[in-house]
Amino acid sequence: MRLPFTKMHGIGNDYVYVNVFAHPVPDPARVAQLVSPRRTAIGSDGLILICPSKVADVRMEMYNADGSRGEMCGNGIRCVGKFAYDHGLARRTEMRVETDAGIKLLHLEPVNGKVER
Repeated sequence: MRLPFTKMHGIGNDYVYVNVFAHPVPDPARVAQLVSPRRTAIGSDGLILICPSKVADVRMEMYNADGSRGEMCGNGIRCVGKFAYDHGLARRTEMRVETDAGIKLLHLEPVNGKVER
């Protein structure tokens, strides 16, 4: 299976991100285990899915390298906000992201159409 992804890092954590708006991931726990090993795969702290949400601008699903589900990651959610804004999934500078730990509000600072902070 081919799965387009983006690898991003935020203040010490690096994750593989998948845009689920365009590419569903049938078994994300297994995908996290496959992409995370640093010597034999892409290498990451895990997998983060950027998904549609019924209650926020986007939904973040986080899977640790061992395939377990994480509620939220502050460094990971920063990258979710940048990806969602830069790719037109959500174009608000005050972005609401649904997580397993509740809805989080991000304050984005775009410059020339791309999030800088």
